Amino acid sequence: MSKPICDYAIVGDTHANALIARDGSVDWLCWPRHDSPALFLRLLDDAKGGACSVDLDGIRHIERRYLPGTNVLETTFATATGRARLTDLMPVNPPEAEPDEGPDGEGDSRLIRLLTCDEGRISGHFVVRPTFDYARRPCTARAEAGTVLFEAGDQRLRVSASCALAVQGEAAACSFALAAGETLYLILTHGEDGKAPAIEDLAGARDCLDRTVAYWRRWSERCTYRGPYREAVLRSALCLKLLTYAPSGAIVAAATAGLPEAVPGNRNYDYRFTWMRDASFTVTAFVMLGYVREAAEFLRFLREADGSYGRDTRLLYGIAGEPPEEEPLHHLSGWRNVGPVLIGNAAANQDQHDIYGELMRALCGFLEAVDYDPPEKVNDRLPEVLDNLTARALACRDAPDHGIWELRTERRHQTHTKAMIWVALDNAARIGRNIRGVPAEKIAAWETAAAEIRADYLARAWNAEKQAYVGTYETDDLDAAVLRVVLFGAIEPDDPRMVSTLAAIERELGAGDLIYRYRMPDGLEGREATFTPCAFWRVSCLALAGRTAEAKAAFERLIARGNDVGLFAEEIDAASGEQRGNTPQGFTHMALINSAIRLQDCIERFGLRGAPAEQAAE
Repeated sequence: MSKPICDYAIVGDTHANALIARDGSVDWLCWPRHDSPALFLRLLDDAKGGACSVDLDGIRHIERRYLPGTNVLETTFATATGRARLTDLMPVNPPEAEPDEGPDGEGDSRLIRLLTCDEGRISGHFVVRPTFDYARRPCTARAEAGTVLFEAGDQRLRVSASCALAVQGEAAACSFALAAGETLYLILTHGEDGKAPAIEDLAGARDCLDRTVAYWRRWSERCTYRGPYREAVLRSALCLKLLTYAPSGAIVAAATAGLPEAVPGNRNYDYRFTWMRDASFTVTAFVMLGYVREAAEFLRFLREADGSYGRDTRLLYGIAGEPPEEEPLHHLSGWRNVGPVLIGNAAANQDQHDIYGELMRALCGFLEAVDYDPPEKVNDRLPEVLDNLTARALACRDAPDHGIWELRTERRHQTHTKAMIWVALDNAARIGRNIRGVPAEKIAAWETAAAEIRADYLARAWNAEKQAYVGTYETDDLDAAVLRVVLFGAIEPDDPRMVSTLAAIERELGAGDLIYRYRMPDGLEGREATFTPCAFWRVSCLALAGRTAEAKAAFERLIARGNDVGLFAEEIDAASGEQRGNTPQGFTHMALINSAIRLQDCIERFGLRGAPAEQAAE
């Protein structure tokens, strides 16, 4: 049976990521980029998907952590004869001087594994078995100067180690026996030889470790959040940084593809692309933590990927070029045999009109954070960008769309979409009042249209029978996305109708602290798990409504649901508590960061107090 999704931790170099299970096996790795074909994918097929595994004799207990303030993973194995410590990293090499834009570190397309015996004696073996191109491309393995070179067409992977490597069919293996104080290394290097300096001894591997730890700790020291949840917030920020593709500034939605949201079901998507929807929460999360450069890099990516100054803004982008078409990998069984495994994403072809609000809010939040003195890439032809984005938002104000959840059904008039069009116009007006080149009459027209749109969705989305704002006009379908628009100011959190809506969502979509996105038909198979970002949106809505004691308790229970190293996939099964879907998911970690900061602000504003009914009783 596949390992639980919560078993996986992530290491990376802001170009690519590896997912490592609790047992130390590297079960997912795409090189040289996040969206490259996987060469380790045991995560999705235990038999056909390759891995880099470590097997120690007589294991009795395993625990792990990240080295503080880093994305370097440390796994400790207690065995019948000793104790071993496995350190995993993908080296990051910062430049001598950080550039104004572009990567703040270069990767080697290399994974380093250091195994140290801390007590007694340990023994076991490493096995490396790559399966290139999602296990579609056969490879050859040959011993070469003390290393093993795997080749699959133009793809190459070299394995070197301080123990003797042997070729075993399409795998490389080495056995080891270490006494206390002894360390061995295993290094995987992808690509053509000579692109990265060779690491020829343990001292070289340790030097890479030291430089990488120093890079991550310098980055972590820039985090300005000093609240009570710093560990969870910083881990989320470090996760978002790992999901960055440094050369372009893009951020992928998650590190994986094909993990199911419903078991059984066919909701097995590829999330290794950039969604415009993530723009507002990404920029806000980075800005609020003091990572203005990362926010600017993401906006630089959006401006360069679009290239039309807002005339042709799309929902989904590849991290460096066009995203591929969605296709199933029928030869893979899928996690726990839930298929089909999908790569690419058909959502790229959908109409989702909320994206104009997402981008405009991201721009506004960033500009306010830098006192309207942005980098050139962000500032370039900004009045034209406002014109184009507002024109597109206004053009679709009366049009149905597929909505935030990318429903594979007919287009509908979605409350969340209409509210985000209001967000686009409201934030455009805020920007226009603070930059040159935007006529006052244009700002006034945006404000007038925004007021009309707001009045429309407040009237048409209200369902008197449900006593709630519903997700789709003139229906009785509740939708947790309505909670999200409160966070943008599109509906006031203490409005009696919104208070009633929150209660209805808790009642019909809630499972304790967890929240389902919706219950309406969506054109897909199976019943998905609860969507973790929705649970954090609920916390924020409670806090903004002054119910800070409830919000604090719920938030603390939610962050305890992360795995042992503080990571979240996109969903949680309400019955079992297991994580579901692609992992780690950026949207969840963005929601955690925003919720933690909003909760702290609301406690400072309101104090620690409960629900309105409890206050009345007092």
